[in-house]
Amino acid sequence: MLTYVANYVIYMLSGAFLLGIFFVVYTRTTPIDEVAQVRAGNSAAALSLSGALVGFSLTVASGILHNSALLAFVAWSGGAMGVQLVVYAVFSRLLPGVKDQIEAGNVAMGGLLGAISLAVGAINAACLS
Repeated sequence: MLTYVANYVIYMLSGAFLLGIFFVVYTRTTPIDEVAQVRAGNSAAALSLSGALVGFSLTVASGILHNSALLAFVAWSGGAMGVQLVVYAVFSRLLPGVKDQIEAGNVAMGGLLGAISLAVGAINAACLS
């Protein structure tokens, strides 16, 4: 029983740590200051960032489910981080003016970016099974 509890704690802390790392990397990589925008009440920025966080978390959860080795789980999570960053880079170029639209509070654009991140995260998570 103690082994199960220890594994739970290890994976839970690892997942939370990886989510924190993703949050820092994502918010420093994108040209939008999502944290400042969210603090200012910008729902578009909140939707976009939330979608990226949940999309990343889906792959982290799948990594925990499908990998008994902690190192493999961490490696897949690193790959998921890369995928989410590439998705943002690609779609911010395909959708002209994304930065300006998000900063202007365009909820539709924030929702779209969030949904794209969720969709890619779900597909990415399924690829681990």
